[in-house]
Amino acid sequence: MSGPSGSRPDVSAGRTVRRGRPRLTLDIERVLGATQRQAISAEFRFDPGSPLVVCARFGIEGGPRVLWRIGRDLLRQGLSSGSGHGDVRIRPTGREDRATAWLLLASGDMAAVFELPVPPLAEWLEHTYALVPAGHELHGVDWDATAADLLDGPRTRSD
Repeated sequence: MSGPSGSRPDVSAGRTVRRGRPRLTLDIERVLGATQRQAISAEFRFDPGSPLVVCARFGIEGGPRVLWRIGRDLLRQGLSSGSGHGDVRIRPTGREDRATAWLLLASGDMAAVFELPVPPLAEWLEHTYALVPAGHELHGVDWDATAADLLDGPRTRSD
């Protein structure tokens, strides 16, 4: 699948950090067909307290917004090679004229394909890995408490 050669996603990108949580806002396009596109705003958020996922909020101006949680490693890998199975898949478009990737999100019988600009997203993802390096995502997890929650349900504190 590749888009029309004359189309080009708007690569307007804004990067902010709120309370140690980096955000990236991109103006992207939803691919509706070989020649049809829809302008979409995409906001990517990263919370170092939940470092395995990136939250991505997609929406059109004046319309509803949809929130997806996407594996951070899946997103990173998909910018350079195919990644993901099932509901979330991403792969480079293979276009030589610009670096973009297709992001497919599916739920039930609905699916959407977005074209993402790779350079700003890759740069932002590298910033998230500087905050929480790969392989360190689960450091600090209290595995005894986690196992107890799974086996007994969450504990409540009594005064």
